[in-house]
Amino acid sequence: MVFLKRKHLLLIGYGILTKPKNTPYAAMQTPIEAKPILPSERFQILDILRGFALLGVLLDNIMGFSGYGYFDMAQREALFTFWPDCVLAILELAFVNGKFYSIFSLLFGIGFAIILLRGQQKRIQPLRIFYRRLCILLVIGLVHLLLVWEGDILVLYALIGFVLPVFRNLSNKVLLLTALLLILSPILIDIAKMVFHFNAGGFLESMAKDIDKKNGIPTDNTFSQYLYNKTAGWQHWRNWQQAGFYYRYSYILESNRIPKVLGIFLVGFFVGRKMMYANIEAHKPLLLKIRKWGFIIGIPCSIALAALEIFGFRLPHPAALLQTICYAISVVPLSLAYVCAVCLSWMKHKENSRWNFLAPVGRMALTNYLCQTLICIVVLYGVGFNLGGKIGPTFFFPIALIIYAIQIAYSKIWLRYFYYGPMEWLWRQLTYGKLLPMIKQTKGAST
Repeated sequence: MVFLKRKHLLLIGYGILTKPKNTPYAAMQTPIEAKPILPSERFQILDILRGFALLGVLLDNIMGFSGYGYFDMAQREALFTFWPDCVLAILELAFVNGKFYSIFSLLFGIGFAIILLRGQQKRIQPLRIFYRRLCILLVIGLVHLLLVWEGDILVLYALIGFVLPVFRNLSNKVLLLTALLLILSPILIDIAKMVFHFNAGGFLESMAKDIDKKNGIPTDNTFSQYLYNKTAGWQHWRNWQQAGFYYRYSYILESNRIPKVLGIFLVGFFVGRKMMYANIEAHKPLLLKIRKWGFIIGIPCSIALAALEIFGFRLPHPAALLQTICYAISVVPLSLAYVCAVCLSWMKHKENSRWNFLAPVGRMALTNYLCQTLICIVVLYGVGFNLGGKIGPTFFFPIALIIYAIQIAYSKIWLRYFYYGPMEWLWRQLTYGKLLPMIKQTKGAST
């Protein structure tokens, strides 16, 4: 992955990242100045889906922010909300965990297709824009990952995104087949792990534990309380973050996250290339089928996955392989079913749809994702209000919903006066290298 990244960055520098001569890009004559998508050119349904995905991501991530995800069974049983916590945690495992980052991955692939299509229409070199966007996203993600929160997803998206153009000339059939193989590949990878007895992320985990020992972070079950007490200040947070990168990417390697995400990127690229988002009505029969079979396959397999994860099986235990199988055949079908259900519901009323309230949140997806981190740290960590480390899902899920409601409100207000969210504006500025208008000329104009 690092080799591919360096190679592509060198190619960008020499300006030779273009399509082969037998493609439409070779026919470009006078290039047109590259410009970002205008607010008027956005597709409402894509912003709605981004907003929907952000809610699920917050519900998933707050398990870690609250410290509950690090509790052992004794610590969970000590909470007076133990039984409702158990029910909510199982529901989260079954119907939230993994599903909403998958929706974001799908939308990332769609975004790549949109950049290519706009580049072809406007006779510009879209890959230069795409790689520049990824480089900026990578920098933002690294700051987020190394300095703020170890659970960042932006770095992973940027790194995997660097290889997406390799697949751009595949036929639709081969593209979908490749996506399917990538999504199912963790099954074969985990079989190999069982046969050859290797831990893909073991070396990173060992490095992380060594760093924790040097910083005085406990290695027993009391480490879950390290960030959540009255004496936990900024230095505790920084000590925690020093090993965060290594723990994070140990988990990403061990959970086979890279081929999963790339596979979903390719599904999104297929959807974007077919421009299905632009004419949902024409694809209604397909959406109905995907919704039906996505729920039929995804729900029982997701429940089985949640039941297996409760016991915490790890390779080489055979049940861990069953867990991998359930994940592979449950997460993507259920994610696609969610997407199709939202699209089918939205298309009934469109401009008057009840789903439209999610669009402002989705238009500011990067800003809101980063703000979720900051808000959760302030509310739950010892450096803030210190509510974490002592509550379960019965309390922190409502906190997540309140945070999301606040994001709905400020996103709507912000977009009355500004064309972009703060981070979206910065991202575009750096990508296109020009000063873009931020403030709307007419205050209170419709978003």
